[in-house]
Amino acid sequence: MVSSKARTQRKAQANATAHVKRKMLSAHLSDDLREKYGRRAARVCKGDTVIVVRGNEDIRNIEGKVVNVYTKTGRVAIEGVTIKQADGTETERPIHASNLVITKLNTEDAWRMDSLSKKEAKE
Repeated sequence: MVSSKARTQRKAQANATAHVKRKMLSAHLSDDLREKYGRRAARVCKGDTVIVVRGNEDIRNIEGKVVNVYTKTGRVAIEGVTIKQADGTETERPIHASNLVITKLNTEDAWRMDSLSKKEAKE
């Protein structure tokens, strides 16, 4: 994104293509993961364990597994983080990926682990 105007930045994020929006879904890694993989952030994937570091007092510091990743809105659903609807039912509360810290990576995806270890091998 080239422009410095706030509205142009917002429009570019809203109208971004799927492969660009996918990159916006990254969250910081915890200190031990950062040291292990030699990078600051990684894309949030289903199955990762994350902790909420920003938000209301009722959701802050909650640690849970990622249940769903919404690429279109840039938000993540975490088990244990719910909100009560008007009819009384509990539903998942989507949280923006930038408000999370990844504490444990889902290591089932070989391609993802290969791309994470590439940076580690360079250093």
